[in-house]
Amino acid sequence: MGKPSVLSGIQPTADSFHIGNYFGALRQWVQMQDTHDCFYTVVDLHAITSEFDPKILKKRTLTSFAQLLAVGIDSLKSTLFVQSQVPQHAQLAWVLSCFTGFGEAGRMTQFKDKTQKGGQERSSVGLFTYPILQAADILLYQAQSVPVGEDQRQHLELTRDLAIRFNNQFGKTFVVPEAFIVKESAKILDLQDPTAKMSKSSPQGCVFILDEPDVVMKKFKTALTDSGKEIKYDPTNKPGISNLLSIIKAVTNEDMTTIESQFVNKGYGDLKIYTGELVVEKIIKPFREKTMTLLADENQLNSLMNDGAQKAEKVAAATLKSVYEKVGF
Repeated sequence: MGKPSVLSGIQPTADSFHIGNYFGALRQWVQMQDTHDCFYTVVDLHAITSEFDPKILKKRTLTSFAQLLAVGIDSLKSTLFVQSQVPQHAQLAWVLSCFTGFGEAGRMTQFKDKTQKGGQERSSVGLFTYPILQAADILLYQAQSVPVGEDQRQHLELTRDLAIRFNNQFGKTFVVPEAFIVKESAKILDLQDPTAKMSKSSPQGCVFILDEPDVVMKKFKTALTDSGKEIKYDPTNKPGISNLLSIIKAVTNEDMTTIESQFVNKGYGDLKIYTGELVVEKIIKPFREKTMTLLADENQLNSLMNDGAQKAEKVAAATLKSVYEKVGF
């Protein structure tokens, strides 16, 4: 028996990944390379569902690819590729869209959430149907596992429904994927609003992996803290302090009691500086340096992208051929 297969993707919608991406998902991606047959992709097709600049998208796609290599995705162990370079994604998405009910697609809560501000009239059909493209991403590679957060669980259910529906009508074609729940995934919160998840939409509260070290230190020094003086892990009453302690735990893997004991008789300022310096030394400096080195040799990066796309296409083409034969193409 070979290793179980897994697929996961990340959008190139920012100039840099942030530490929430790293501790919440990317670190697990690296670890899974030893236990799974991994397909990892920069999902640039998904990145055009809302307004975008082509030059910025191209640059961000290249940077995202370099960052995945920098954090430890090994292109020899895993299949690492850019989604748009494998045409079968769009081709299978069309077939699956013809098996998806309009009401079924309309029930996707992420579409509702994303259209609340601008309204449905200003939203693209791509934004409406992107869970179907996501289903194609997964089913093309016969992925048995998909690492998902709560916000993607509904989309995975749609993927499962479409796989079962197609299999029932045409015979066994797709593996029906299961959610891969990471047991201990660090939830990193915004430094300026420690009740919200860290997000690129909050530049001052978000620590980007490609930030300059002094920028990172400034963000930690100005992190929002709580009333009182005690440094104690208490997410309900001390969300700011608890978030900083969680970041230390994510970096060092020490238990919380040990971490708390280091700050007895110390102030909030000490905690902020210690956390910032730890993140800079262990995360920012090494990953930033590796990413910049990779970006300095664009020809090599493009070569790795082409290799990854060819590797991915071999698997994707076999799945699509089977689908096309079964639907009568």
